[in-house]
Amino acid sequence: MAGGLNKLTDRKLKAIHGVPCQKPYKLSDGAGLLIRVSAKGSISWAFKYRLGGRESEAIILTLGKYPDMGLKQARDSRDKCRNWLADGKDPRLQLNLTMEESLKPVTVQEAIEYWIREYAEDNRANVERHKAELRKHIYPYIGKMALSDCETRYWLGCFDRMKKKTPVAAGYVFQMCKQALKFCRVRRYAVSLALEDLSIPDVGKKQAKRDRVLSDKEAGDLWSAIIDGTRFMPYYTNLLKVAMVFGCRTQEIRLSEWNEWDMGAWVWTVPKTHSKGGEKIIRPVPEAMRHFIHELYEENKSTGLFLGELKGSEAVSQWGRTLYKRFDHAEPWTLHDLRRTLATHLNNMGIAPHVVEQLLGHSMPGVMAIYNRSVYLPEKLDALNKWCDRLNIIGDNNSKVILFKGCKNG
Repeated sequence: MAGGLNKLTDRKLKAIHGVPCQKPYKLSDGAGLLIRVSAKGSISWAFKYRLGGRESEAIILTLGKYPDMGLKQARDSRDKCRNWLADGKDPRLQLNLTMEESLKPVTVQEAIEYWIREYAEDNRANVERHKAELRKHIYPYIGKMALSDCETRYWLGCFDRMKKKTPVAAGYVFQMCKQALKFCRVRRYAVSLALEDLSIPDVGKKQAKRDRVLSDKEAGDLWSAIIDGTRFMPYYTNLLKVAMVFGCRTQEIRLSEWNEWDMGAWVWTVPKTHSKGGEKIIRPVPEAMRHFIHELYEENKSTGLFLGELKGSEAVSQWGRTLYKRFDHAEPWTLHDLRRTLATHLNNMGIAPHVVEQLLGHSMPGVMAIYNRSVYLPEKLDALNKWCDRLNIIGDNNSKVILFKGCKNG
């Protein structure tokens, strides 16, 4: 075999390609790259290397056929092999992996579903909503495209379609997809930077920060209706009662199962899978709610579900969006605003801010989150007992019904 660097040229390859010879031979291009020429004149590229030093047996790795693989492409492949060797990797294995990825690349849908399977299902309480949004807005348009080929403009086409009708939802789906691609990239499952330079204003709108807090009159109207027990369907009456007393997210109570409720210690533990922040939330049950919880258990224990059935998040949200109209309240409010209402009233009542934050299921700030693992059960119970007393007062201003006293329908 001849030596020397870059001995081969395009002209020489063309001259010997397809020309029969007496016996096969090899020619070197240098740095491990060589060609093998058959007796019939066919040419194949190869890379020669050793894994254990000069004393180890040489390995010859076939890279491709000429002219399908040209001289420049062959030299690029040789350089990749040399880089793999420098990193302590066997070029044979790496070449096979690269070939598999090229022949069957990861699609957009596969990449996002990898994130869902490996992260979202264990850390996102509203993962079913994620899936529904993706099935509607992303998969039909770019789901089958190779992730590496899906340029920014194709992603923008999906978000622009959404933005015309639901700009906030477009921003929400964008954030979800951007997180999914980063997760895949960090784990080396698939790599795409198509969304890295984009932000929410490029694809839609951020959800406006709400500051709606129900006044004493408005909260009293709602509480009186809950205690009356006939204004709404039992499912929604019970959901409202728990949401208003605990300040919980609707998904926490909507997904709640009876195994979360310890009626001996009177503690409700929201599991990580039902918590938006991915951390369990521990709340004591105030004394005024215990009779109600007992009665609801007798009604729904056979289902395993706290509310006896499972309604979708969109159905519950849609129902709650128009609730304010039933009371002729001038300014709209939503079910989520009940959390802010509880927080505002408790702070006004002198409850310590960190206790309020824990009731809401918010993470503790700074180093407190690392070192302070207390769940403040006595303080939270005191706060909720006082809140129930407050609801009694503001509700009684609108109704003479005695609150909490054996209200079977909630």
